[in-house]
Amino acid sequence: MNALTFRRLGVLAIIVVALPRSINAAAPAGHYVVATVSGTATGTVYDSKSKLTWQRMVSSTVYAWAAAQTYCAGVGTSLGGTGWRLPTMKELQSLVDYSQSSAPLIDQTAFPATPANYFWSASAVAGSPSNAWDVNFSNGYTYYIDVSKTYNVRCVR
Repeated sequence: MNALTFRRLGVLAIIVVALPRSINAAAPAGHYVVATVSGTATGTVYDSKSKLTWQRMVSSTVYAWAAAQTYCAGVGTSLGGTGWRLPTMKELQSLVDYSQSSAPLIDQTAFPATPANYFWSASAVAGSPSNAWDVNFSNGYTYYIDVSKTYNVRCVR
């Protein structure tokens, strides 16, 4: 490649990076399906795109990372079924909805009363066993935090 091609690619990269976050659209109709029994919402939401089932309401209790994993493993007693776990960072990021006009940045119909706060993922930081990744629903950013800190949890299966 010549210098002119590299300059053009550089300008293209700057344009792509500079795009505003608001270009992301809201979840299309039918993306999230709130489970119901006799017309009343249950405690789960099915994501038709990822094929994952999410805990609809989050606990008011915050957890350290290990306790968050234990909580999710046992949440089946209240949500039904087995296989509940802490989501990976990528799975948790898939819930971020940048089209929201204010925090929390999540579909508030499917996931009401979600705090604009940090949520644990199951993803540990490579090479740093004392840190794990989380997603902040006040701004949609991911961070790594010491596993002894306490944060919100939304379980998945």
